[in-house]
Amino acid sequence: MSQTLVLASTSPFRKQLLEKLHLEFSTANPQVIEDELPNETAIQLVERLAIAKAQAVTGDFPNALIIGSDQVCLNNGKILGKPGNFDNAFKQLKAASGQHVTFYTGLALVNSKTGQVQSLVEPFDVYFRDLSDEMITNYLNKEQPYNCAGSFKSEGFGISLFSQFEGKDPNSLIGLPLISLIEMLEKEGLTVI
Repeated sequence: MSQTLVLASTSPFRKQLLEKLHLEFSTANPQVIEDELPNETAIQLVERLAIAKAQAVTGDFPNALIIGSDQVCLNNGKILGKPGNFDNAFKQLKAASGQHVTFYTGLALVNSKTGQVQSLVEPFDVYFRDLSDEMITNYLNKEQPYNCAGSFKSEGFGISLFSQFEGKDPNSLIGLPLISLIEMLEKEGLTVI
């Protein structure tokens, strides 16, 4: 491969997911303000931020395929981001108890040499069990998912919170839709398998 592959993310979860593809890649820290714009939908937000993250590091990688991704959780029409602490995480999980919640993961692939941008938003639906305060507290104390949108890690103990999943790619729930990424990479001439 003549072009470098770059993951524009410092997320250890996204890095672990990309490693599944057995491709050599670098990581970079995109300096992007992640605030939502007035009247911006969840879908518009994650797609814009995924593109912005990939484009933010193009100057450092002039001949690269750069992957950007962003994710939010939508519960009853409200965008939920990373809780940051126990109290916020408790509130998010309490509100999600017994609910159907949709995660939107924005994915972008930017060819820094040609300027070509591919992007999409992949939804993934999660159905929460009815959660007691004790269940929520026990979960948060064990996993401490304060840097995760929606206040859980589905790849870990968070699986205990759910009754059902629906979506194209379970990897998108963790933060990087690999099936769609493979399709994007192939359009750029990079065959994964």
